[in-house]
Amino acid sequence: MAERAPLATLRTKLREIVAGDDTNSLAAFAEAHREDPRSGAQQLVERAHRRLNAIEKERARMDALFALRRTLFASGYERVAGVDEVGVGPLAGPVVAAAVILPEDTTLTGLDDSKKLKREQREKLALAIREQAVSISIGCVPPPKIDDLNIYHAALEAMRLAVTGLHPAPDYCLVDARTVPQISTPQRAIVHGDAVDASIAAASIVAKVHRDAMMHELDQRYPGYGFGRHMGYGTEFHVDALRRLGPCEAHRRSFAPVAEQAARHSRRP
Repeated sequence: MAERAPLATLRTKLREIVAGDDTNSLAAFAEAHREDPRSGAQQLVERAHRRLNAIEKERARMDALFALRRTLFASGYERVAGVDEVGVGPLAGPVVAAAVILPEDTTLTGLDDSKKLKREQREKLALAIREQAVSISIGCVPPPKIDDLNIYHAALEAMRLAVTGLHPAPDYCLVDARTVPQISTPQRAIVHGDAVDASIAAASIVAKVHRDAMMHELDQRYPGYGFGRHMGYGTEFHVDALRRLGPCEAHRRSFAPVAEQAARHSRRP
């Protein structure tokens, strides 16, 4: 019987293979040690199979994420924009939309709905998207205009501004769950689009990273509210700060919790 490699050597080898995400090497490792009777070796084989399955699952997810784009390119469209917004629910800060045109061939490993990603992952992907994109545009509607329009129409306006700001202009738009008003470009609304289509996912990441940066700036301008930690959402900390300090210029006064505290503070002697 051939002498078997020490388990420590096998672990080191598998770590190197996993680091490179080489499916051929993972499959070869699992096959080479399939008959090794040692429990430690079988644990390593199982780990190789799990990693192989995870890589294949992720590749299938990414393939599906780009499927609609491939269909549109095959139909003759050349500049497909993804459109998404962020910041509908917060009590403070702007509502922000992004429109992103990615090239037909693009590599964005780990691309996903921005809500499923950690901050570091979003920021890294946002940089990669900006490096590869044909065009990116941001639409932003501030709190006073949100109060004038209401949040639903303000979000649509942010999307419209984002789409009309693209240069070159798109010839097709894929939009997360909404129809962008006052644009002539053909468009398709997709429910949960940021988890279904690559272009919309890219827009969701760009919009989220951009708005977070704006909220950090507001945190410096209006200290005490914690905008940099909750991004304007109605957390317990934020609502408590509203009670203590009253609303500031970054707040949406048409939102009930803000309106309540504005009225309360206006009655103070």
